[in-house]
Amino acid sequence: MGRTELEARECETHMAKQANQRIDVEASSGNVFADLGLRNAAELDTKVRLAVKINGLFAAQRLNPVRAAVRLKLTQPELTALKNYRLSGFPAERLMSFLLALGQYAG
Repeated sequence: MGRTELEARECETHMAKQANQRIDVEASSGNVFADLGLRNAAELDTKVRLAVKINGLFAAQRLNPVRAAVRLKLTQPELTALKNYRLSGFPAERLMSFLLALGQYAG
């Protein structure tokens, strides 16, 4: 038996042992940030939900990065941060204003 075959068998044996192990699972509260014990969990959850909606609107409206940045009055680095969910520089109120700028109205 060659080295590669032996390594493959050892890997299969290890994976079979892991498959038989029980893993405890805890139900989510619905807010992953709260589940992780982060401060400001509600605010973080709100900001992510707003960013998901905003990024979905970019796609739905077929906005390229330049048009999206102009519409929201963002710099390219700010737009990149928003699209990559790096939201520390965006208060929730500002994210809500982006929804208005993209034609989404609360009603």
